[in-house]
Amino acid sequence: MELYYTFSILIVLASFFAYINHRFMKLPFTIGIMLIAIIVSVMIRVVGISVFPKTTLSFFNMISEFDFTEVLMGAMLNFLLFAGALHVNFAELKQYQKPIITSATLGVVISTFVIGGIMFYIAPWLNIELPFIFCLLFGALISPTDPIAVLGILKQANVPKSLEIKIGGESLFNDGVAVVLFAVILQLAQTEDMVISFSSISWLLLKEAGGGLLLGSLLGVTASMALRKTNDYIVSVLITLSVVMGGYLVAAALHLSSPLTMVAAGLFIGNVGKRAISSVVIRDYVGKFWELIDAVLNAILFLFIGFELLLIPDLFGHWILGVAAIFVVLFARFISIWLPSFALPFLSTFNRNTMRMLVWGGLRGGVSIALVLSMANGEYKNLLLEITYFVVVFSIVVQGLTVGRVARRSIVVDE
Repeated sequence: MELYYTFSILIVLASFFAYINHRFMKLPFTIGIMLIAIIVSVMIRVVGISVFPKTTLSFFNMISEFDFTEVLMGAMLNFLLFAGALHVNFAELKQYQKPIITSATLGVVISTFVIGGIMFYIAPWLNIELPFIFCLLFGALISPTDPIAVLGILKQANVPKSLEIKIGGESLFNDGVAVVLFAVILQLAQTEDMVISFSSISWLLLKEAGGGLLLGSLLGVTASMALRKTNDYIVSVLITLSVVMGGYLVAAALHLSSPLTMVAAGLFIGNVGKRAISSVVIRDYVGKFWELIDAVLNAILFLFIGFELLLIPDLFGHWILGVAAIFVVLFARFISIWLPSFALPFLSTFNRNTMRMLVWGGLRGGVSIALVLSMANGEYKNLLLEITYFVVVFSIVVQGLTVGRVARRSIVVDE
């Protein structure tokens, strides 16, 4: 009942904020909801206790008790990734497979260590104690581009198709690498005698990422065969729902990457399964259903990102480091794209305009916040949450609102 109560309030607030944005602010759907939530959060922190003490306390308790990490990483992310992958053209994605795979794997690792090294170097200048292992932890959780933020904003920004495929494709696949890196570094930070080797990390990555892709492909094949023999839109929708919900349970039981499972299943069903449906009407019903799921869950997610402001004890306690982290993350994004393209002969060298677009279009979002919230309470958790929030809000608001303008001003050469 408590979970239903919380979601009911979030749905009501999301619809109200969406209406305000639609009527007056005219911003992209998700960004408008998040900005209004941030404004409301600031008002609650400034005058809430003195004006509406009981309501403010009840709302704060509701937000603080809501398990954002479990709900996002265990439920919402699976639906959103499946819905996003369902509408991706696999032939177009395959055309750019080399830069996508490189960015989603090697790029995340490079970015993690660049961010960790620079943050460890600049933190003492600001009289902030941040051990190197926690700097690396921040690098791991902030390096992956967020699939929800990227897919939700790029499709409204009118960026060139080739860049939309590269950035969106990268964001769909890089969660597997980032989560494994984050989990390993977190264990190192919490367990002093933990033994980590290259082979153990490689096996963990192969098992989680490769196993997740394999499981998703099997689910996609099975669901596509069922869809081919179905001529009822309700049954077709239920089949796709069972892939997401049942697939997550199987992936969790086998300790595989559920995000990559959903991406593989969504790509397969979107490119093979939907074509197997004989009725155009049924295909349209399935597509519209998942578009609606995507929109509703995106509204709730970005609303909650805005309300996460209430969980930060002192947002401006380390604001200088938070602002510095914004530039560090952008620089690391540049290095993680430029270095592989420079060093690996099978990748085309990006020109300056393309590089600018790839760097600016790599948005961070709810996944980073969910990862930092998954940490056990400790002396560095609030600090990492604070600087992560700075980066995420800047990424979604500033980069998200200007990515289309950057694309229009850039003369993009298609690699």
